[in-house]
Amino acid sequence: MKIAVITVLIALALSVLLIVSQTQFSNDGIPPIEASESLPGGATTVSVQPRPSFMLPSNNLPQDQRPDFHAGKALAHQPWVRAPTITTARDGLGPLYNARTCLMCHINGGRGLMPKNDEQMLIQAFLRLSLPGEDKVHGVVPEPVYGDQLQSQSVALAHQLRTSISAQKLKSKEVAPEAYVYIDWQKKTFQYPDGEQLNLRYPKVLIKNLGYGELHPETLTSLRNAPPLQGVGLLELIAQQEINDYADPDDTNEDGISGRVNQVWDFEAKKTTAGRFGLKANKASVRFQTAGAFADDVGITNPVFPHQPCTEQQELCNRAPSGVDKSEDGEVAVELPESLLSLVVNFTRSLGVPERRNINDSAVKDGRKLFYQSGCNQCHRPSYVTMKSSELPHLSEQKIWPYTDLLLHDMGEDLADGRPDYQASGSEWRTPPLWGVGLGAEVNGSGVLLHDGRAQSIEEAIVWHGGEAQSVKQKFVNLDRHEREKLIKFVESL
Repeated sequence: MKIAVITVLIALALSVLLIVSQTQFSNDGIPPIEASESLPGGATTVSVQPRPSFMLPSNNLPQDQRPDFHAGKALAHQPWVRAPTITTARDGLGPLYNARTCLMCHINGGRGLMPKNDEQMLIQAFLRLSLPGEDKVHGVVPEPVYGDQLQSQSVALAHQLRTSISAQKLKSKEVAPEAYVYIDWQKKTFQYPDGEQLNLRYPKVLIKNLGYGELHPETLTSLRNAPPLQGVGLLELIAQQEINDYADPDDTNEDGISGRVNQVWDFEAKKTTAGRFGLKANKASVRFQTAGAFADDVGITNPVFPHQPCTEQQELCNRAPSGVDKSEDGEVAVELPESLLSLVVNFTRSLGVPERRNINDSAVKDGRKLFYQSGCNQCHRPSYVTMKSSELPHLSEQKIWPYTDLLLHDMGEDLADGRPDYQASGSEWRTPPLWGVGLGAEVNGSGVLLHDGRAQSIEEAIVWHGGEAQSVKQKFVNLDRHEREKLIKFVESL
């Protein structure tokens, strides 16, 4: 009996200590841990067992919607073939493209794999192009011959068989790839105040075998790795006003952080609107992001982008057979009709977010405190509640933990690509969500981070931060090694 009483008293004492401790953290600007943090996607959250995946349907996706989810997944997986063929449902590849299928770059829904050396051709990432200047509709001024994206693949038989290394040697009637792209990784060493060193890399882009003449001398380039896909439907249901209210373009609170909303073109409403998707927040919706990838990455026309990525100077490309068979009622004739595009868009929206790991680990809890104390949460905003949606009720009114403000921030000279996109400057990038960031290598073997895949770990990604994030990075850098490891463990647990 005495033992039972003592046990109760100890439990009460521990409860009081926990309440006092949490209150203290709150007073220090560190919010108490919420139970919902273990389910970053709310009711959509999926298990990481038996192995993590970014391709699972939201846990609460209604059973009657699951057949459409898997149909959309099959369309995203299917390899497209050149036209004309008897396989009319999936012909129309290219004639210029970067990948045969959406999920060739987003393997298992994760980030793209970057070449290990300058002998491997760039496949799951691509190179953006433009000239200096502004364009209200497209966001950039395309390079006059090659457009705004370099397509390194084509339907030419000589290219497919690799019988000719040089694009210029392709048969005269075949559409040559625009170029082949390689990465020569440059080395750099970073030293912490405690003397510990970290080996870094950054890309030097090599463009070989240009198929249509030299690039314009003022061409701007930007290497882009394919980002992960999980949770994008939830991000789409964050109220724009909430994002706007969090923005501080003039840094009125003088904290050194001045997040901005990019203003982009709505290709269907024909007006300017807020952007939140893409590495520079240059797309307004999951629909535009998906349709743009079909058109530019796979060369598949669709209701949003009904034209091939061929410029006026690429005559053979413009004359190549298409996969257009017949239009749906009242629609423009395209290779991917609205019914199929909608399947892929809604599949992408309904991808579940993996559950947190090691949330009760003491090092993870300590790392959480350091995350807030260092100010990482200023841009990587932890949580939101999604809007009510009759169209997507399973994503509706969910408490989510993506750790992003979806705003543009100046990340400094080291990460600058020098290429503006709509209102995003050449050194501004959208804050990437952190949910699932520690699972990249397990999901598909790609553990690389940042827009160009230069960072091979969370630690490297943090050290590359600059610009508005410089003071926050410095706080991380000034931590001792064990503290840095704890903060990294917390981010890995997300």
